[in-house]
Amino acid sequence: MRKIAFYDAKPYDRVWFDAHAPEYGFEMKYLENRLTADTAVLSAGCDAAVAFVNDTVDAAALQGLFDGGIRMLAMRCAGYNNIDFKAAYGKIHIARVPAYSPYAVAEHAMALLLTLNRKTHRAYIRTRDFNFSLNGLTGFDLHGKTVGVVGTGKIGRVFIDICRGFGMNVIAYDPYPAQDASIGYVSLEELWAQADVISLHCPLTRDTRHMVNAASLAQMKNGVVLLNTSRGALIDSEALLEAIKTKKVGGAALDVYEEESEVFFEDFSNTIIADDVLSRLISMPNVIVTSHQAFLTNEALENIALTTLENLRQYFDGDEMKNEICYQCQKKGTCDRSVTKRCF
Repeated sequence: MRKIAFYDAKPYDRVWFDAHAPEYGFEMKYLENRLTADTAVLSAGCDAAVAFVNDTVDAAALQGLFDGGIRMLAMRCAGYNNIDFKAAYGKIHIARVPAYSPYAVAEHAMALLLTLNRKTHRAYIRTRDFNFSLNGLTGFDLHGKTVGVVGTGKIGRVFIDICRGFGMNVIAYDPYPAQDASIGYVSLEELWAQADVISLHCPLTRDTRHMVNAASLAQMKNGVVLLNTSRGALIDSEALLEAIKTKKVGGAALDVYEEESEVFFEDFSNTIIADDVLSRLISMPNVIVTSHQAFLTNEALENIALTTLENLRQYFDGDEMKNEICYQCQKKGTCDRSVTKRCF
């Protein structure tokens, strides 16, 4: 059996990988450590490695994997902004899971919006203490409100369908508009100005980093509600905090945070968090933070496991690696796989 080093393993990861890995002839070596330059050595003796979106896949970590004999890194996630593809090119093949369940993420975004608006989390805590007062729990009707959706890929479009089910008016922005959907596209400036609720469903790139900043926040409606289930660095956290303090932003629901790699997925309930911005955001009554859990459904987890295992199988069997991505791929599709069916 081929041995696979599995970084940052959590109990919910193991369920579906344990169920399906034997079918592929793989033995999973589960590691609690995140992948970093210091922990890359733990994969020595393995045939490939599996990593996650919050692992540090920089040049040093990649060199450590390469020195230990790793030539294939399977990311069990869609995002890849944490990878130094230039350092990996020619050394380590990298594949990802481009889609696992758009419904999981889109439904979580709506759950956050409903919770933030109707304050069901606060009501739950009150009634547990037999406090049945309704003071401070007033929300607003979603019906008739305008939601601005930034990014209309699979997740964004599912979220649009959910919003339409609530009777919301939908406007959207995407630099590459969907041609087969009846979506009302507007410029990003128009979206900022018109939306009562803004939900981010786009990848983190050089162009989208801190797209929500002091300048764009100033263009938004007073009391706007922001949702982010995509990538934390889409939002300038300090600018958001200031906008919440001045009541420019009426509420924010964040499943991601730009400095989350040092905090999310771990238990710090008995620790003083050094990140002052995150601590202050969590302390705000009109802010909800979840720990990058939008993907966390049984269906999504099984799809992630199956796609990751299939990516590994394609590599070992010499087949075309359909989900491979590399430095050349990042340069606007200049990677030529016509001969080898692989990036290099």
